[in-house]
Amino acid sequence: MRARGFVSLARASAQDLFDQRTAFGRLALVHVIMMAGDTLVTVSLAGSLFFSVSPTEAKGKVLLYLLLTIAPFAVVSPVLGPLIDRSANGRRILVALSAGVRAVLCWLMAEHLNSLWLFPLAFLLLVSSKLYVVTRGALVPEMARTDQFREHADRVGDAGWPNERVDEEKGFAGFNAQLTLLGTLVGLVAGSVGAGILKGLGATSVLVVASFVYVGATIASARLQRPSQIVRDQVAGLTQTERDLNALNPLGDVEVAWGLGAAALMRFSAGFATFLLAFGLRRESAGLGWYAFALVISGVGALGGLAFVTRVRNVLSEATLLTIALFATGVGAALASTHPVLWVQVLLAGWLGVSGAVAQPSFDAITQRNVAPGAQGRTFARFAVRQQLLWVLGALIPVAIVMSFSEGDRLLAVLMIIASFVYPIGRRAARP
Repeated sequence: MRARGFVSLARASAQDLFDQRTAFGRLALVHVIMMAGDTLVTVSLAGSLFFSVSPTEAKGKVLLYLLLTIAPFAVVSPVLGPLIDRSANGRRILVALSAGVRAVLCWLMAEHLNSLWLFPLAFLLLVSSKLYVVTRGALVPEMARTDQFREHADRVGDAGWPNERVDEEKGFAGFNAQLTLLGTLVGLVAGSVGAGILKGLGATSVLVVASFVYVGATIASARLQRPSQIVRDQVAGLTQTERDLNALNPLGDVEVAWGLGAAALMRFSAGFATFLLAFGLRRESAGLGWYAFALVISGVGALGGLAFVTRVRNVLSEATLLTIALFATGVGAALASTHPVLWVQVLLAGWLGVSGAVAQPSFDAITQRNVAPGAQGRTFARFAVRQQLLWVLGALIPVAIVMSFSEGDRLLAVLMIIASFVYPIGRRAARP
């Protein structure tokens, strides 16, 4: 059953990717190229900043890098978030700008990989990357609505347009799942290619290749379809009630507020487990191959999580899927704590890939459904800050404190199992 669900999702995703007549298909192509570039940059930095230096030096560089991952949101959230919401057409321009800037920055990073200039360049690269992440969150419902409105217009003709009712919310979770699937698949391929280039030619060559990939993303971004007039009107116009709720976000909507808490905890678990495994590998003198294997297993797990979402998204609500993700993460960590060996931690990485693939598309769908289109840019920016802060907080714990696999897994298990009960109870209690 799950295999058939995954095959159906993969087929639909491929059809959307190669059907460049639709607005969402063109967004999917941009996303695939962007994820390939991001993966290559990650491989390059992992090879140059972490595994190529001593464990003590690696800890200092990782701490600096973690601080850099937070800093871009200081720009994206208050400055670029409102800019994303200013016009629907402007979102396309911001995506192209994000890709073009990263193409230049990757080239410069390749020239300054072993100097202090690497860190300010990496900061600017992260700002550009977060700009795309936030803009994409607002673009998914925008492109979906554009396709649905155009299909509706073709079906009913000018006489019935635009007064006929259109199901604007159809398919948000499905679209999110498709993008996650495509990003995961291309990440596995790009990661393998990047690892081969890293081993044969070095980290500099990986960044040069990433630069050319982002050039392709810039070209693809220029082809993003202009949203329909109705969608542009939705983005430009907010009612007073929507403005008031947006000012209170995430407290303006119960589903969004509690969903953000659950999704942020999932990001905490990802950051914690990633660096618990990374420094555990260094202590055991394991090479880059083990870490690459863990990334592959995590990607495979994400594919399994997407297959699960595909089969049950019409049966279970997004809130229920978030609860399942929290509980599954806690149970997986508890089981791993009883066998604190390297290969079990790699399997745990795959299990967390499953849970993360269930949680994030579900939360994105909750936000896209409950936040007004004209406020989604700044809302996704604000929420991305909170999620990234939790990811960094989770990552800092095993970086700053030496933990065995067993100790780290037990800590994660207790936290996530408690959260899996608090989230549904609190959400129901807070609903009006």
